[in-house]
Parts: sequence; structure tokens; C-alpha cells
Amino acid sequence: MKRRTALTAAGALGAAAALTAGGSPAQAQTAFARGADISSLAKSEDYGGVYMWTDGWREDAIWILQKSGVDWVRLKVWVDPADGYNTKTQVVELASRAKAAGMNVLVDFHYSDFWTDPGQQAKPAAWRSLGFEALKEAVYDHTADVLGALRSAGAAPAMVQVGNELNGGMLWPDGRYDRLDQLAQLLVAGADAVHDTAPGAKVMLHLAEGGNNSLFRWFFDAMRGRGVPFDAIGASYYPYWHGPLSGLQSNLNDMASRYGKPVYVVETAYPFSTEDRDGHPNIVSAATPVSGYPASRTGQSNMLTAIANVVKNVPNGMGRGVFWWEATWIAVDGNGWDPTDPGSGNAWENQALFDFSWKVTPALKTLGTL
Repeated sequence: MKRRTALTAAGALGAAAALTAGGSPAQAQTAFARGADISSLAKSEDYGGVYMWTDGWREDAIWILQKSGVDWVRLKVWVDPADGYNTKTQVVELASRAKAAGMNVLVDFHYSDFWTDPGQQAKPAAWRSLGFEALKEAVYDHTADVLGALRSAGAAPAMVQVGNELNGGMLWPDGRYDRLDQLAQLLVAGADAVHDTAPGAKVMLHLAEGGNNSLFRWFFDAMRGRGVPFDAIGASYYPYWHGPLSGLQSNLNDMASRYGKPVYVVETAYPFSTEDRDGHPNIVSAATPVSGYPASRTGQSNMLTAIANVVKNVPNGMGRGVFWWEATWIAVDGNGWDPTDPGSGNAWENQALFDFSWKVTPALKTLGTL
């Protein structure tokens, strides 16, 4: 495992002219990120998914996003998933396409073969028998491997998440929330790999429950106190789960002030319909999931605007962007939620930015013009 030597954390991140592969400057970041997580796109396309404008004109989904004003994509990475998707192969492919469209890339490392979130942070199967020192090395090597491939492809990311929704830690049990010293060491290993392999990229740490200030303070105080380097704070905020917009505002304001780091809502979504297209029950099916915001095309757009306004109102310009989660996850047979079950359905298609006819919803234009 290579570790930083001549490059210090400050030196690597402070190099404003940090170079990507080939010696060209890293792509400039826009003042406010208008982002979309498109992690499911490769599998959707392989299984027959298509994407259209409102008049039925088909086009590459990435170009539809770009032409609508979206300027960032977010891509998750799994280690060895059962279906073979969300691996280095697809991440490099999608990131390369996004870069060709002039977009920035945020890479989201889960350090798992499966979904990770506050309730599950399972080790990849290949790492389960590793001792702790070897586990740190695996985190470094996996991170460096993916980022090295991206850099070689000319698709170096502008930002990297080391871990996903880290409320409960990661790589359980070694990096669980009740083993904070070990969690910090694992995060340092990931951050070191970012600094060594993609020195132009910023490191983001990401929690769910964007309105939960006590949780965010506990986590970021603990990680800062243990020397974990990070450049940005990411929050998941789903308004039907994570409390009122006022709580999100208070938390983001506090995070930016307390740690002096830019803040992002790096996951959010809202339904455009109460209906279901694939026979698999939707996660959110209420007619009005949040008071004042019906599950409709207008409600979806209005909620996005409200969330973006919260981020933009963080003092001193420290609210830097909003990412719509799984914007392209339309209902396509074979592209369900469970990588271990080819017959699983999609519980999210009523929250995508493409409708049941696979045409753009108005919220896509809203996202692109924030």
C-alpha cells in the first residue's frame, strides 16, 4: 500500500493547479453544484431503458441532464456486487461520458458489495477475514485503484466521498460507531488514497438525517478530533424522513460555521406521482408526503426549489450544491433494487427525474436552473 510521502494533506489539497492525468488542470467547479446521482444508469441502459424529452425525442440520458443544466454527476462504487454493476468498470465508463459532456464527477465509495446506509455497513465478502491493519490497506488500495483508473481514463473526479451515510460508521464491526478510533483510521486510509491518486479532488464525509444537528456535531467533532482530513460535508435530506426544512437550515448553517467547510445536500428526492409502474411497492406512496408538497410534478419541482433555497441561504456562500438521488432510476425489468435478486423491483421510479413514459419531469429543468 502506497502512502503519502512528499505530498502532505495540506500540500495536495492546497495545490490550486492540481493536475489530472496528462497534466491538464482539473476542471473548474461551478459556484453551485446542480447534481444528479446516476449510479443505476449503466444497468438501466443494458436492460433496455431509454430516456426522452417531453416530445418523445430519445437522447443519451447524460446529455439530457447536461442540456437541462445539470453540471455534476454522482456515482457510487461497490467492491464485488452480485450483479456486476456499480463497479470500477461502470464508474469509469459513466464518468468518462459525463466528462465528455463537460460535467464534474463525484465518486461515492460504499466499501461494500451492497447498499450501505445508517442501518447497514457490511464488509465486502473478500475483506471479511482481514485483520484491522489489512482492512485499512484494503480501503486504501480499493480507493486508489478506482481513482487511478478514472485518472488514466481522463475522468478524474472533482470530489470523492470516503464512505456513504456514515451515521453508524462503516465496515462493521471494525469501523462501527462505537469504535471511533478505528473508524477514523479507516477514513484516513481512504482520504490518503484520494490525496495520493487524485490530488485535485476534494474529500467529502457524508451523513444521512440532514436535519439532525446533534448527530452531525457528534460525528464531525469525533472525526476532526481524530485527525480525519475532509474538505466538504455532505448530507442526505429526504424531507419525508428527515424533518422540516428549518432543521436542515439550522444544521447546514452550523456545520459551515463550526467546521469552516462547504456543505452540500448530496442526496435528496421527492415523488412526482403516487402510482407504481413495475408492481413493486414504492418507498414513498403518500398523496402528500410533506404538507404543502403533493406527490405531483409540481410538488416535486417545488420541493426541490425549497431545498435548494435552504442550501443557498447558508451564510457566506458555504452552501455549495444539491444532488438528486438516482435521477435516472426508471422502472426497467432487471434493474431492481437488489443486486442478488434479478427479479427484484424498483421502489424509486416515482422519484426519478424521468416519468413512467421515460420522459423528463419538470423538476429536471428546475434542478438545472437552480
